[in-house]
This record gives sequence, structure tokens and C-alpha cells, in this order.
Amino acid sequence: MKKRKKYLLIPLVVLLALLAGFFIYVSDYYRADASASAAFVSDEQVTVTALTHVTFFDGPGEGDALIFYPGGKVDENAYGPLLHQLAGQGVDVFLVAMPCRLAILGVDRADDIISSYRYDRWFIGGHSLGGAAAAMYAADHPELSGTILLAAYPTRQLDKEDLQLVIYGSQDGVLNFEKLSGSHQYASDNYLEYRLEGGNHCQFGDYGFQKGDGQPEMTRQQQQQLTVQYIIDALRQ
Repeated sequence: MKKRKKYLLIPLVVLLALLAGFFIYVSDYYRADASASAAFVSDEQVTVTALTHVTFFDGPGEGDALIFYPGGKVDENAYGPLLHQLAGQGVDVFLVAMPCRLAILGVDRADDIISSYRYDRWFIGGHSLGGAAAAMYAADHPELSGTILLAAYPTRQLDKEDLQLVIYGSQDGVLNFEKLSGSHQYASDNYLEYRLEGGNHCQFGDYGFQKGDGQPEMTRQQQQQLTVQYIIDALRQ
């Protein structure tokens, strides 16, 4: 009897160790810079509203909306400065908070947003792991108008008629460029790719320097301004 109890305890100990390891893993994440908080204050152009698992940046535009998934183990608030700018240029944005800050655990969180609001065109996108998760969602929802991927790439075929915009920095030390190139097999017929000369991986958000990333040769503000410009130009084509 004692031997049987001993054997029963082994899987329990292993499970507890795995849970503890996962908790430690997700507790170590990139926090938003203090300066990012200003992006969550409404101004004359953009009204910022905190919803359940979502921050809504409601700008002057009415036709287009972007659902944005944050990078893996990155505080979603780090993307406030970029997305506030984008909303001010006419694209309303829904910034989604993810379980354990891992978009792969909340791929379908776009569902409730799309069912609750009306727009002429819906786009989904994200940064890094968030972009990969967004592309997974898009592959299963051809009713969307396209994807906007920052330092990310799809792993499944996207709708051939949709916009597919990919933006990355030349100094990115995190993005797998070989897999990015290989992902072109899944590209839509409306594919656009922009390489930001001097940009890196982490400067799409405001969360400091990311381990393994390259040193940027442009400022964070410049990288985000160019990103907003390329997104707006792509949507207006």
C-alpha cells in the first residue's frame, strides 16, 4: 500500500513542478515603460476606453478597425503609443490583453470584438508572437480584410484576396528571417513587405530593450511613426 501511494505521488509532484515552472516563466515579462501611460489618456482626436480584456482607441475614422495582439511576454500597454497614433490617423484599434501575456492562449479573443462592433473592414494584426497568433486567426476567418504583422509571419495560408502587410526592422535580432522568407508561400496576392532600415524588434512597443535584439539605428519614435505611415498607406491603396 505504501509503495502504491509513493507511485501516485510521483505524477503529482511532476505536475506541481511543471505548474511552478510555467508560473515562473510567465511572471518574467517585459513591462511597459512609464512613458507609455500617456497613450491611454483621451485627447481631442482619440478616445481611449478600457473594456474587458481590451483597450479601445476610438479615433476619427469610422470604416476601418484593427484588432491588435501583443508580443509574447510583453505588457500589452507597451503598444499604447503606437496604436494611439494609428487611431489618430483614422484606424480604430482594439488592443487585446492576453492570458499570461501569451497570445497563443487567446487566439479567438477577436470573436467578441467583431460581434460587438460594426465596421466596413476588419483587420487583425500584432507584434512577434502576437502577430503569429493573429495570422492563425485570420487563416480561419476569411471574412476579415487582411493582416498587419509587425516582426511576424504566418504559418498557414491566408486569403488570397486580402491585404497582408509585414513590417520588420533591419536590426531585428529576434525575428527568424529564414522563416519569414519561407512564409512567402502563404502570402496573399495583395502582399506588402516593408523593411525599416535601422529598426529592431522591440521598438514597435515601449518596453525597453529585449534580450537578443539588435541595436537600433533609428529612434523608437521614428520606427513607430514609419510603421503608422506604412499601415495607413497600405489601407488606402
